[in-house]
Parts: sequence; structure tokens; C-alpha cells
Amino acid sequence: MNINWANVFDWMMLLRCFVTGGIICIIGQILIDKTKLTPARILVIFVTTGAVLGGLGIYQYLVDFAGAGATVPLTGFGYNLAKGAIESVQQSGLVGAFTGGVKASAGGIAAAVFFRIFSITYFKTKNEKTINI
Repeated sequence: MNINWANVFDWMMLLRCFVTGGIICIIGQILIDKTKLTPARILVIFVTTGAVLGGLGIYQYLVDFAGAGATVPLTGFGYNLAKGAIESVQQSGLVGAFTGGVKASAGGIAAAVFFRIFSITYFKTKNEKTINI
């Protein structure tokens, strides 16, 4: 059985994903190198930017264009929070504004917590000791 890989992969989508994610990372690196902003402040700027652009409906165009290249970086997390809150408000009213974003992002948050606990349990850096759980 011969598989025509050209039909399996959408090479243009992969390229758009890679370039878009790379541009977002380049912006972050420029902010680190050329400003006095701390990494924590840059993180907040990226998440807030994604949430604002998601709330305005602008970020959806980037998601449609680049797929995971737009949803995986921190701006995508903010977009996901805003999208979840908006959808939840439409379904359950004002309470959804407080619960929808967390529900929409729960999988990503849980994965981040799990992999952080896994990494500090089994690996040690110069600045932290291994934790025995």
C-alpha cells in the first residue's frame, strides 16, 4: 500500500503554522532583548492581547489562517479564555463570564500543571532540588 504523503499533509498549513508561531516568538524575544519588561510582564501582555483580540473577534482570523501556530502560544491561551467566556455567557448568562474561560482552558491548564509536577519530580536543575512526592 503506497501512501501519497502530499495528500496526507497540508504543507501550506504547516508552513503558515510555523511562520505565525515563529513571528509571535520573535516578538516575545524582541520584547525581552530590547525592553526592560520582565518575562512575567511579557506573559501577561501576550495573554491579555490574545484575550482582547479574541473578544473582538479579530484573533479568529489568525487561528483560521495559522491553526496551532496561533493557538499554542500565549496569545492563543488568552484567545481561548475569551472565546470560552463569550460562549458561556451566551449559554448561561453573567455567571458564564467567570466560569467559561476556565472551562475552555481546563485541559491546557491541567496538562501544564501535570507536566510541571512530573518535571520537578524526576529532573533537577541547578536552581531547584528534586521533590519527592
